[in-house]
Amino acid sequence: MKLDETDKEIIRHLQQDAKLTTKELAGRLNLSPTPVYERVRRLENEGVIKKYVALVNREKVGKDLMVLCNIRLKEHAQEAGAKFVKAIVSMPEVTECLNISGDYDFLLKVVVTDMREYQSFIMNKLASLENIGSTQSIFVMGEIKSETAFDPD
Repeated sequence: MKLDETDKEIIRHLQQDAKLTTKELAGRLNLSPTPVYERVRRLENEGVIKKYVALVNREKVGKDLMVLCNIRLKEHAQEAGAKFVKAIVSMPEVTECLNISGDYDFLLKVVVTDMREYQSFIMNKLASLENIGSTQSIFVMGEIKSETAFDPD
């Protein structure tokens, strides 16, 4: 889908504040509400805007430990990989899962309350998956930059 400058501006504004009303958004773009409404709906319908979410401060809800967990699979057959992905997607501790190249096959972002909960996650959930060859845990000491928005240019 080809985005024009107005579409890009709509995306930028909504990434900063998804609660903007159509009227407020139109005011920021110096347009009338009807065409802005139609553009937003088109961006949603075409899948450019996937969904609207509330970003929660994980530490304020007691999720103080973030771990990046590298996973190497034993077997790379399509069925085995699909089974792994299905299991990982269902784990609430895993907030992101990336299929990567290099020494490992997947990178998981795991958010838990503390080391004890992470150990339980590793021992009771990850270890129960039959296709895991090895793991490597990287403990995050501090987040320097954490953004969900990106420039659509």
